[in-house]
Amino acid sequence: MSDRNEATGILRWGPPYLLYMGGEADDLAIKTARGLAYWRPEWCIGQFRRSNCPLTLGLPDMNPVQAKAAGADTMVIGIANVGGMMAPEAVGDIIAALDAGLNVIAGLHQKLRDNKDIVAAARANGRALFDARDANRAIPIGNGRRRAGRRLLTVGTDCSIGKMYTTLAIERSMRRRGLSADFRATGQTGMFVAGDGIAVDAVIADFISGAAEMLSPARNDGGWDLIEGQGSLFHPLYAGVSLGLLHGSQPDALVLCHEPTRNHMRGLPECPLPDLKHCLEANITAARLTNPAVKAVGVALNTSGIAEHEALAACREIEDRLGLPCQDPVTMGVEAIVDHLLASCVD
Repeated sequence: MSDRNEATGILRWGPPYLLYMGGEADDLAIKTARGLAYWRPEWCIGQFRRSNCPLTLGLPDMNPVQAKAAGADTMVIGIANVGGMMAPEAVGDIIAALDAGLNVIAGLHQKLRDNKDIVAAARANGRALFDARDANRAIPIGNGRRRAGRRLLTVGTDCSIGKMYTTLAIERSMRRRGLSADFRATGQTGMFVAGDGIAVDAVIADFISGAAEMLSPARNDGGWDLIEGQGSLFHPLYAGVSLGLLHGSQPDALVLCHEPTRNHMRGLPECPLPDLKHCLEANITAARLTNPAVKAVGVALNTSGIAEHEALAACREIEDRLGLPCQDPVTMGVEAIVDHLLASCVD
């Protein structure tokens, strides 16, 4: 993995990774670190958490000096907090990592390159900084023209609900079947897992559909582009990026992601989650603008907050109500969803 780094001129960064969790106490706030530890465990050498952090990834606790001695190349800021800002203590920890000889990569809205002390430390130590939310290519305005290939997009009733996990699980299932399938990352965690992608929530609104078209260009090999969804059409803060992805992806198939224990939109107690059927219909209607033949092929549940028997009952109830396979990608896999996808969308 590499990036031409304007701040320091260093070109290379990559695993092994030290995953930085800071002092976060909200499990959703460390979803970047958790996603890397789950999907790329062979890349992750340890976790760096402050004394007030009660969360763990099950990795060895290391400070930057210890991680460097153990062979780490890069510290990943594994935090995805609301607003995407660095706490003051995080700045000090980042500088300590650079002083220890580690590169540092982040996907926060607040850029590493915009902090003069971080940039100075990177230059002094000859280390790379990489901001995933910086545009790393010229993105065109979308054109909406139909293009060859097959595409699946994950959508959600809310944000931070399992769209990346679902998309990666579908990629894994399809590849195990000998099918050509490629995960297309649209967020910071997905980019670090895949080694490429575009953080579409940092793209100027007029260019979001163009970014989706760029991520999933025409393909003629019979394979699938599996596009990581973002936000939710029903979240007042993030509906715009969801709509841009629906139009630019031109999906042939949609998988709806949901967490049954949530009572309201993340960060908005006054906004209840939408009804599943209504949410699915709204996403299909929006997607039909650029692909009138789009189909829903499954529902992915995040059942981490409920018991196994409750999870199975929830899946059965949704299957009966929507007529679609419903599974938890982590605990149940996605084989039934992929079976339905192939039966519904392959000529």
